[in-house]
Amino acid sequence: MKLVVQRVTEGSVSVDGKIISQIGRGYVVFLGVGEQDTEETAAKLADKLIKIRIFSDSDGKTNLSLKDVQGEILVISQFTLYADCKKNRPSFCHAGNPVLAEQLYEFFIARLKTQIASVQHGIFGADMQVRLCNDGPFTVLLEA
Repeated sequence: MKLVVQRVTEGSVSVDGKIISQIGRGYVVFLGVGEQDTEETAAKLADKLIKIRIFSDSDGKTNLSLKDVQGEILVISQFTLYADCKKNRPSFCHAGNPVLAEQLYEFFIARLKTQIASVQHGIFGADMQVRLCNDGPFTVLLEA
């Protein structure tokens, strides 16, 4: 499983020109599921995401977690994180099959909701447009 985590001041996702989810301060998370991923993988990364300290404290040090700042999360499924670009045309042979990927995407979101008050998400498999204001910019990659 791969996560691209962007610390944001705001984020939203639209489908067919309509905003379906939006957040204020927090994380926009692009989630890719690999062929070997399990619920254990998803739980481990969800817990890591909640605990990672990438918000600034009063001294300007990245020392605060999402919970510390009462931030929000917007999760977007993105199988293209598993693109193999050795050739000019990407291959997605290492991405998890859609059935597994959707199950783990839903599991990941449910796990976050047990600890974070505002967890929003896109629509699995939909053609989405994502808007965000990256704060910093600050982007990290988490993998399991």
